[in-house]
Amino acid sequence: MATITSVVDATTTTNQGKPGDTVQINGTAMATTTRVNFGSAAVTPTSVTATLVTFVVPSTAACSGQVSISVTSNTGATSNALPFFVIGTPTTTGLSVACVPAATGGAVTLFGTNFLTGRQVVVGAVGNVAVTPTQSAQVTFTAPANPGQVGTVSTQPVTITTAGGSSASGTTLIDYYLAPTVTSTAPTTGTAGESVTINGTGFVGVDTVTFTDSAAATGLAVFTPISDTQLVATVPGGLATGAGTITVHTCGGNSNAQAFTIT
Repeated sequence: MATITSVVDATTTTNQGKPGDTVQINGTAMATTTRVNFGSAAVTPTSVTATLVTFVVPSTAACSGQVSISVTSNTGATSNALPFFVIGTPTTTGLSVACVPAATGGAVTLFGTNFLTGRQVVVGAVGNVAVTPTQSAQVTFTAPANPGQVGTVSTQPVTITTAGGSSASGTTLIDYYLAPTVTSTAPTTGTAGESVTINGTGFVGVDTVTFTDSAAATGLAVFTPISDTQLVATVPGGLATGAGTITVHTCGGNSNAQAFTIT
């Protein structure tokens, strides 16, 4: 009777693999093998010798989990069984952040399933990041910078590659933002409560407009977005008079400090 000594996936070189992988069964007295028993499925071997039987993990294999592998001869005798672990294809479900600065990238946690054998996270056309997940449902990585970005916002798909394959592209997305730029204000001076029109570029997803006074104290302004190049802000109270600045912040970071005098 045949005896199995080891089961090795040719792709992972372990007893773990995915549908479509070639698996090598090592053992003795296997020359008359006609069937590989993959869990409850019967699989026809692709090659047979006395010490080596190969087969392909069937597409009908369970999404993930342990199965038993044995071989059966032309006389119906079945060998001992050894375990094999089917590695599920990874899926992604979301990110810890929706956006990162194009100039620097940033820390991101990717959520999903079947991450444990992960090797890299791919951030669209921006770049690949090597990872070693310690949890099946999440992995933290640093999204690379996107220095060649032209548009204010660049949306990139985030996928993960594991021994079980690659997750679907387009299901999880991250936005890269260029920092905004302030080019002018109208008027260039103002007192608390007055409206100021701020002109510039990259005013997408603005979250704060900050006035800094002559003593370096800061105040957050109430503001109304008008377009990607203009917004209206109200000079906050409690600031010292004199020469100061205005900055606009988005996910891309802070703008330049535009001169503004508080009167």
